[in-house]
Amino acid sequence: METNAARTPYPTDATDEEWAFVAPSLTLMEEDAPQRRHDLRAVVNALRWIARTGAQWRMLPTNFPPWAVVSQQTRRWIAAGCFATMVTNLRTFLRWAESRGDRPSAVILDARTVHSAPASGARAGYDGHKRRQGSTTHVAVDTLGHLLARHVTPANDQERDQVAVLVATVQEATGEHVEGACVDQGDTGDEPMADAAAHGIRLEVIKLPEAKRGFMLLPRRWVVERSSAWVARFRRLARGDERLPETVAGLHVVVVAFACLMLHRALTVAVQCP
Repeated sequence: METNAARTPYPTDATDEEWAFVAPSLTLMEEDAPQRRHDLRAVVNALRWIARTGAQWRMLPTNFPPWAVVSQQTRRWIAAGCFATMVTNLRTFLRWAESRGDRPSAVILDARTVHSAPASGARAGYDGHKRRQGSTTHVAVDTLGHLLARHVTPANDQERDQVAVLVATVQEATGEHVEGACVDQGDTGDEPMADAAAHGIRLEVIKLPEAKRGFMLLPRRWVVERSSAWVARFRRLARGDERLPETVAGLHVVVVAFACLMLHRALTVAVQCP
């Protein structure tokens, strides 16, 4: 197995505690398997660096494993659901720490649209309302702001049309335990209400006051907005550089952003526990 030359650690590198947690979830074969040529922890550190800095794959520093190795291994992890499992375990632990049940009974839905690069091709669309060519990531979080579901569409797809996909994924992840969902005014209408009701969820539209002036903190809605602010620390999210929607969904929401943030929070909570 090849290892990296001695180098100064990057701030994005996984700590020993973080690596001890993620290693079992990301090791798809034995650590000393003869076909493994690069240290797995170095591959994880490279992926974290890419996500946090927003650099292109080919711009990965040479003291990491080759960019092609990191890119291919990332796709394997996403396809195997490794990071989805990690996020589920972290969400459960963090809910325990807040004296909450394993499964939430309420969620908040939201969508975020980003510009896409020319390489995005057919997966990008034009959002006439936001005047933006790109893709939209639809997410569902619990009342603590932790990820439950995500769905990526071209920006021209209506937000209200994605409610059915999100609530179905949410109920699958929670064992049909969710009863209510908060949404913004983009999901107003009978169709989203019916789509949610078909999965046993009551949709509540949080509306702005008519006399709105400046920034206003909306009930429940601030939770998902805070989650969006959390993941905005990862510069890879500022633009849709990936070609495939599967990679966008994995890398944008699960693979690095929510997984890293929730992992850091979980370790902080673990240290504070007696």
